[in-house]
Amino acid sequence: MGITVHGLKLPESLRGRIEDVRSGRAEPVPARPAATVAVLRDHEKYGLQAFMLRRVRSMAFAPGAYVFPGGSVDPRDGEADLAWSGPSPDEWGKAFSADRTLARELVCAAVRETFEETLVLLAGHTAETVVDDTRGADWEADRQALLDRSQSFAGFLDRRGLVLRSDLLRPWTHWITPKIEPKRYDTRFFVAAIPAGQRAGDVSTEADRVAWVRPAEAAERGRDGEWPMLPPTVATLAELAEFDSVADVLAASRRIIAHEPTAEIIDGEAYLVLPESAARHYKRDERADRG
Repeated sequence: MGITVHGLKLPESLRGRIEDVRSGRAEPVPARPAATVAVLRDHEKYGLQAFMLRRVRSMAFAPGAYVFPGGSVDPRDGEADLAWSGPSPDEWGKAFSADRTLARELVCAAVRETFEETLVLLAGHTAETVVDDTRGADWEADRQALLDRSQSFAGFLDRRGLVLRSDLLRPWTHWITPKIEPKRYDTRFFVAAIPAGQRAGDVSTEADRVAWVRPAEAAERGRDGEWPMLPPTVATLAELAEFDSVADVLAASRRIIAHEPTAEIIDGEAYLVLPESAARHYKRDERADRG
């Protein structure tokens, strides 16, 4: 997709869909609640890094794109009978402009999906501890049971005597898939440090490559088209590139605003028009080269 002053140029094949949605001839697909987590670490040599996955090309949504771990909410993520430490669902709801139930689902989905896709688990046996190693056949069996939905996330935590550590997460941003897309997500973005002792693994069948990468480098590859990437991912990476360490990211004060790009016909061509908060990250500036 070429970059213009208007945003991102879209394939001509989407022009009919844009016109149908804008005229009311086609109804937009409802956006499903989802959560994604930028898992971060401080590298001795390279500084701040984020863990990213490349989605397999057979995926219906964003095939071949580099993404953060995450996915849609499972209805059982809202189960109330799980041990919880840290900010309450009410507090998360205020941060993300969500009701209590949805906020609880989003936090649980963030922790569950991160474990399913990377083996990173933001939970511990007490409110002050965190699991230090999730490798091994028993953990893999639990991961598979979560994937095939034969075990709920609450059931998994309860059986292992674990407490969800919502205090290890921070709210970061909120993006909604454009109305022209056949699959749409209403996604809250979180950030979190990888717990000491844990290792992010290449375990997801939805990904064919994983990498720890400096946010500035990843954002540049996304802008240049070297790494296929959705605009919210580029924008988030560019924002993270402004920080020097995980501690700086976690301490950042964030005002969460929902961003929803729009698709428009401009001068006879189809464009994805980005919010200014994202469009500015497609402009080269000194922050993109930090790190």
